Amino acid sequence: MTDYLQFFGAARYVTGSKHLLEYEGKRILFDCGMVQGPRQISVKANSKLPFEAKGIDAVVLSHAHVDHSGSLPRLVKCGFAGKIHCTDATKGLLEVLLPDSAHIQAQDAKYLRKKGQQFEPPYDDEDVRKTLKRCRGSSYHETTEVLPGVTVQFFDAGHILGSAMVLLTLGEGSARKRVLFSGDLGRKDLPILRDPDPMPECDYLITESTYGDRLHPPRADLQDSLHRLIEEANRDGGRVLIPAFSVGRTQNVLYFLGNLISEGKIPEMPIYIDSPLSTKATKVMAAHSEVFDEETKAMLASGHNPFFFDGVRYVADVAESMSLNSLRSGVIISASGMCEAGRILHHIKQSVGRPEDCILMVGYQAHGTLGRRLLDGFESVKIFGKRYRVHCRVRGMGGLSAHADYQEMLRMLRPLAKTCRKAFVVHGEEDPALIFAGRLEEAGFRSVEVPVLKQKFSI
Repeated sequence: MTDYLQFFGAARYVTGSKHLLEYEGKRILFDCGMVQGPRQISVKANSKLPFEAKGIDAVVLSHAHVDHSGSLPRLVKCGFAGKIHCTDATKGLLEVLLPDSAHIQAQDAKYLRKKGQQFEPPYDDEDVRKTLKRCRGSSYHETTEVLPGVTVQFFDAGHILGSAMVLLTLGEGSARKRVLFSGDLGRKDLPILRDPDPMPECDYLITESTYGDRLHPPRADLQDSLHRLIEEANRDGGRVLIPAFSVGRTQNVLYFLGNLISEGKIPEMPIYIDSPLSTKATKVMAAHSEVFDEETKAMLASGHNPFFFDGVRYVADVAESMSLNSLRSGVIISASGMCEAGRILHHIKQSVGRPEDCILMVGYQAHGTLGRRLLDGFESVKIFGKRYRVHCRVRGMGGLSAHADYQEMLRMLRPLAKTCRKAFVVHGEEDPALIFAGRLEEAGFRSVEVPVLKQKFSI
């Protein structure tokens, strides 16, 4: 019986991670993420699964970001009856991220119905409840049986809380095969979380390539850049909007702002975290301080909390969020990170026409998203169906990305070249993926593929 890998998502594209492994007739899915991007693309992609859900025997999940986990409830709704394996911290994050995803889709459906358009959400709260019951959390490095003859180990990827490199071991002895899925690889020396673990040896590698053609600025420059940007906004009498994912990016930005204030480089100012999800996610993070780095543990021990300090306010209700429309100074951090949904859209609508205001992009912006159009310098953008001229400043700080750049990825991956029979490059737009594949070949990997959607490979 032939074993194979088939790629149903994030193939020459960044979001919608879904990679199917068939081993001795059993089918195991690496991730089950939602496609993010323009509505006409994402709605179609997320409403139907590209395979038979009932035919999937188990899921192994790299981390909780929606582009890796957001279609799990759809999988369950369509008949998946197996277990979903992840780290303990990822399981905690799923308990807040998946209900939020269901809520956003319900709101989208309500909005579109008012516009005379039909949109059936791919799942609802009940589907999420059933999905969470199927999740099984494990500690890092613990060996867990997924199916008979198949075990999984999770290694810390340093990307977000709970993120993991996923190692599946198939069979034993001379017939053993080790398949390693990188998930999203994090970076050394970023705040709060530990550095990524060394990558375990493997026979087959599935690796991300989000920044396969780019380098990040040094971390030392990030705080200085943020300092200058805040000073510029204060000088001009404007406010700073920061679209940020609720998990990881929001907390990292707070960490830097807190440092700048405590060091006296910027004055204490109002900082609003306008996302109920961010509040819930921060509580999950606080419950998993065992995965924090030594610097953050020392900071907590000294009495300084990087998430809660003077000036920071977590906004809960809609009325308070709406009151921020009149805010003319300070910082608003709000979801979503790519400006495709959530409260950040209302704030951008208020600020996009003000030359004194600034929108700061601190993460990757996929093609077709509002965030990408703003970052690319479009003269006008659509928000809630209405076109607005862009007069505000738009800045990008890629160095805050929780994704490793190509040099950082190569540093982690290069030791695997001797044992790896074949590497598959996914989770990157086509050009970065192809460029990174070439770099892996130069690093000594004997066979490297950049799959297209639904392409199948024997292993």
